[in-house]
Amino acid sequence: MAVLPLLLLVPALGSFLFTFGTGVELIRFVSLRALFLQLPTGAEAPQPRAVTKSPEWGAALRDPKILHPLTVDVGLVILFILQHSLMATERLKRWTSSCFGVLQRSFYVFCSAFALQLLMRYWQPVQDGPVLWNTSTEPWVTWVPLICFILHFIAWLVIFSIILIFDYAELMGVKQVYYHCLGMGDPLAVKSSRAIRLYSHLRHPVYLEFLLILWAVPCLSLDRLLLALLFTAYLTFAHSLDQQDYLYLRAQLDKKFQVFSREEAAHGDLLAQNGPSAHKEN
Repeated sequence: MAVLPLLLLVPALGSFLFTFGTGVELIRFVSLRALFLQLPTGAEAPQPRAVTKSPEWGAALRDPKILHPLTVDVGLVILFILQHSLMATERLKRWTSSCFGVLQRSFYVFCSAFALQLLMRYWQPVQDGPVLWNTSTEPWVTWVPLICFILHFIAWLVIFSIILIFDYAELMGVKQVYYHCLGMGDPLAVKSSRAIRLYSHLRHPVYLEFLLILWAVPCLSLDRLLLALLFTAYLTFAHSLDQQDYLYLRAQLDKKFQVFSREEAAHGDLLAQNGPSAHKEN
């Protein structure tokens, strides 16, 4: 194996680690921050802000102190959407492939993670604006955040389960470089037609779960409402999985469970065989 192809693994693994860290940061941004950090206005208000009248909303949306952060937030979301969508087009894929070769997928994943980092780090929360709903009063102050936390936990668990179905190393661009180092060509060449069809539709496989994470929050502020609305529209228009794709996903998930079941049964048989002999030796 030549040294030069092995060097390609360095940026591929770097992109993988950067993307993994961004995913962890995304959980904090969309879930933990919304579930555990309440707005000061919601906690200090003598009455729920969720019932604010229309004139208050109109006045708030004309306030420069509120319009400025909202404008920044819109720009950050649009930046991510443009990067994530335009770089997935065939024309730009061919261009990035000609520039980066086998690192094309790693470069795309790195750019997506970088755009997400910009969105999370420069996001402007709206502290003084009205909220669509707020559960900072009794008896909702305890139960609603707890229910939202359970829903978020289940949604992320489903997302991670779906990730296990796919070849995560290939989605992150690491497998392409590994195959290239071994002279095995493109990993997609050995995929079935159903898998290739799924990958062509695979833009946002966790549509419903991510919508649940966006909207199931105890306090929906203006900036959170903006984030939820823009990403709901984006995910809805970009959602292209159909029934055949879901049937294939279900079949792959069943195969994963069968593999885990066989491994667990084999491990149990090994313990049963070694158990009596171990007792006799003692």
